[in-house]
Amino acid sequence: MLGKRVVLVVVVVVLLGMVVGLEGLELCDINEDGLVACKPSVTQPDPVDPTQGCCDALKVANLTCLCGYRNSFMLPSLGIDPDLAMALPAKCNLSPPPNC
Repeated sequence: MLGKRVVLVVVVVVLLGMVVGLEGLELCDINEDGLVACKPSVTQPDPVDPTQGCCDALKVANLTCLCGYRNSFMLPSLGIDPDLAMALPAKCNLSPPPNC
C-alpha cells in the first residue's frame, strides 16, 4: 500500500511540473534539459533518433528508475510512448538494466 502512495506522489509531482512548464523538473536523474532533448525521440507519430544531448542525459540517468515507469500510465499521459522510451538506451549505445 505504501508503494502505491509513493508512486502516486511521484506522478502528481511530475504532472504538476509538466503543468508549470517543466521548470526545475528532474526524473530519475535526468534534468529538465535532458527531458526536453529526449522528448522528440519518444513521441509519436514521427519519433526521431536521439540527439547527443539526449544520449548525454541518459548516460547519467538512473536507468533502473526509468524502467519503473515502463508500465505506468504516466508516460502515455505525457505523450510519451513507453516502447520508444525503453528503446532509447540501446539507441545511445547504453546497456539497459536487466529485466527492463
